[in-house]
Amino acid sequence: MEGGSARSPKPDAGVSGPEVPGPEVANPGATLVAPEPAVARQRWRLVLARPPEAHGRSGRDLTEAWEAALGSSGLPSFRPAGRGRPRVAFAAPLAADIAAEHEFADIVLTAFEPAWRVREAMESRLPEGWRLVDLYDVWLGAPALAGQVVAADYRIDIGDPDPRAIEVAAAGLLAADRLPRERLKGGSATRYDLRPLLADVRVAAAGPPVLVRVRTRFHPELGTGRPAEVVAALGDLVGTPLVIGTVVRERLILADELG
Repeated sequence: MEGGSARSPKPDAGVSGPEVPGPEVANPGATLVAPEPAVARQRWRLVLARPPEAHGRSGRDLTEAWEAALGSSGLPSFRPAGRGRPRVAFAAPLAADIAAEHEFADIVLTAFEPAWRVREAMESRLPEGWRLVDLYDVWLGAPALAGQVVAADYRIDIGDPDPRAIEVAAAGLLAADRLPRERLKGGSATRYDLRPLLADVRVAAAGPPVLVRVRTRFHPELGTGRPAEVVAALGDLVGTPLVIGTVVRERLILADELG
């Protein structure tokens, strides 16, 4: 109609607009399959050295620093079920004030990697003060590293006592049937016998300073001989307390080394 308002044409009932896709509906019959967990395929043994721990880290703090280093190395590290970080298994605890020249630690990977790749990845991520001396692969099914340690060699600086008197005292310790000592445990003194935990003690250098080399045993029931306890026993035989300057754990001895 002329002069009237224009009317919009009615849509054709037979013509539909563009289809808008709706949300996809999951197949109700489909079964969700969880990804397979990564499998441990390779085990590397790291040989490590360090000076006395500058930050006083030991125990759990030191382990966490190593696990963070391994996790950021880019290596395909195996993570045990329920753990957010890969595990670094040390052979034996090491006090923060003791230097080390030949420590062991095991890491496990989910893929086979050549030695140069593992060395390159780890050397750039070692915790402060640590040095990678060597590394080699070991059988994945071998016993846990900590259970293979049977002894440790220490080099101890004891200042400037008479080296001959120390030699006589060392011979006395080795000739003894028992070496009764006391050790603080849980805030109280516990008596024990040091002799089964002492494999060897001798003067390594007459000095000064006098250097004593000590081998202590690791025993699953009796525990571990401590270098400071051996020095204290030497002092008892000499008749004067001996002052320890530095202690270096030269190496750990594994069961297969003793045949």
